[in-house]
Amino acid sequence: MNQVTYTTDDARWAAVQQRDGNADGQFWYAVRTTGIYCRPSCGARPALRANVSFHASMLDAESAGFRPCRRCKPDQPPLAERHAALVERLCRLIDAADSELDLTSLAEAAGVSQYHLHRVFKAQTGITPKAYAAAGRQRRMQEKLVQQASVTDAIYAAGFNSSGRFYAASQGALGMTPTAFRAGGRGATIRFAIAQCSLGAILVASTDVGICAILLGDDPELLARDLQDRFPKAELIGAERDYEQTVARVIGLVEAPELGLDLPLDVRGTAFQQRVWQVLRTIPAGRTVSYTELARLIGAPNSVRAVAGACAANAVAVAIPCHRVVRTDGSLSGYRWGVERKQALLEREGAK
Repeated sequence: MNQVTYTTDDARWAAVQQRDGNADGQFWYAVRTTGIYCRPSCGARPALRANVSFHASMLDAESAGFRPCRRCKPDQPPLAERHAALVERLCRLIDAADSELDLTSLAEAAGVSQYHLHRVFKAQTGITPKAYAAAGRQRRMQEKLVQQASVTDAIYAAGFNSSGRFYAASQGALGMTPTAFRAGGRGATIRFAIAQCSLGAILVASTDVGICAILLGDDPELLARDLQDRFPKAELIGAERDYEQTVARVIGLVEAPELGLDLPLDVRGTAFQQRVWQVLRTIPAGRTVSYTELARLIGAPNSVRAVAGACAANAVAVAIPCHRVVRTDGSLSGYRWGVERKQALLEREGAK
């Protein structure tokens, strides 16, 4: 389609004036007064039309005596590819490091400024290099707790240089003590109850930290099995009378989402998922956003698919309102607990 769009000089000139990134790779333009050639999306000061010529390839432009622009670097891969390659290299450096690398060290290793590194890394991944490193240590912590002979061995194998930092990070990452996680959740206690609401069966579960699951469905047995699969070796305690008040408050949220929920949550996921969930909780009842808008809100406009994945991974229905995320045209996309329930929740909120 792009090849047809830019077949005339008028169309090419319009693309240059608009700095149309879709035209990159379709043609190159050169400026006689400066002797350089550029991509159509180049941010350089616009040239006069009379001084511009168009070329089908870089070789054609260079054969005509033009040299590549130092700003848009048309003789190198596109900017998005260069940024992706830079971030990939940085991620490998962080993952391979025995200890935490600060921003200065990363910038020196990558040969770019700290500001540029921080901005590009966050734009590509949605999180900062520091958050990425922390998530990597948490992931290694989970692996090493299972592999190492003791918790102490796991501390240093995971890249923590002190037990204090390890234990400070472990509660948020594991939702239980490292020893309990090492035993596959054995010793951790999760209270839960299954009730009925206007959307069908609802399961509410809590750790000592807060609510860790709000599941919706048609079959109470499947909901209980889902919880058990999440915590296969934890002690699940059900049907406690004093837990009924918590369940009632959650059901109240389902019936009237605009009221909100003032109970603490215990949600665990990757650093990126946590960021998506945090922003989701700021979206008020009655408002919807698209996956593209949500990606922009978390500062990662190129991570639309990852944002959708984070929404799908949410196990706390309504309290983390992923039902407020819709397609760009406003239509409803998939919902973990069924599109019909998503529609019902949005209707209750008067979403537009």
